[in-house]
Amino acid sequence: MTYTLHRLAAGSYDLVLDGVIVGSVVREVSVDGGHRAWHAELLEDLPPSRRPSPFIEIEYAFPTLDAATAWLCGALVKSALKAA
Repeated sequence: MTYTLHRLAAGSYDLVLDGVIVGSVVREVSVDGGHRAWHAELLEDLPPSRRPSPFIEIEYAFPTLDAATAWLCGALVKSALKAA
C-alpha cells in the first residue's frame, strides 16, 4: 500500500493510493492568516473496516505537511503534471 500526494494547487493535493484517488490533503488557513493546519480526508465515508490504513476516522488534522506525509506511511509528494 503506497500513498502519493499529487499537487493540484498551492496547499491542495489529491491523495492517491496504489494509483487510485481516495482522498485529499489540503491546507486550511484561518481568516486572519495566523492558524494553519493540514487535513487528510477520505473521499468516501466508508465503514471503518473498509477504510485504508492508517485511516480509522474520515478526516485527520496535522500541524505540517511533513507530519501528514509521515502519518501516511511516508507518502511521496509529486508536482502536478505539466502540459506538453
